[in-house]
Amino acid sequence: MSISEIKKVMETKMDQSIEALKANLSKIRTGRANPSLLDAVQVEYYGSQVPLSQVANVSLLDARTISVQPWEKGMGAKIEKAIRESDLGLNPASMGDLIRVPMPPMSEERRKEMTKLVRNEGENAKVAVRNLRRDANESVKKLVKDKLASEDEQKRSESDIQKHTDKHVATIEQLVSAKEQEVMAV
Repeated sequence: MSISEIKKVMETKMDQSIEALKANLSKIRTGRANPSLLDAVQVEYYGSQVPLSQVANVSLLDARTISVQPWEKGMGAKIEKAIRESDLGLNPASMGDLIRVPMPPMSEERRKEMTKLVRNEGENAKVAVRNLRRDANESVKKLVKDKLASEDEQKRSESDIQKHTDKHVATIEQLVSAKEQEVMAV
């Protein structure tokens, strides 16, 4: 594997780490309703557990209410039960075929807990990026050891790898601070 291939693989994996962080942050509850909040909810459907989005249409009614429209008539009670039993602290209310999921306002203490969770997700993403930097640097050192690359190339590539790492860490910090502000907004 050449130095440029090592860098490409590293950058692709770092981008994947950032995408994973975005997905994880979207699941963290804020004061506002967000349909992706219910992505993790699993519903029993003919004996197997399936994601809520596969048995119902999930959308927003207003800024603080999510609506869940089951595709089959008999699924309403099962969906309600699944939402209630999820660890999201939500209390769905059935209105005929439509299930309304109001978002209760969060207390100051709960918002602070959520910001800790956001920071923790950000820290995990930074660790993943730094691990990728270490792996890339070790791969380059192995090329130099096997005499497939010069020490000058190693120095240049380590500098490039560090620049990519810094760029990705800065992106992670931006995402985390934006989500913290969103969580703390009343």
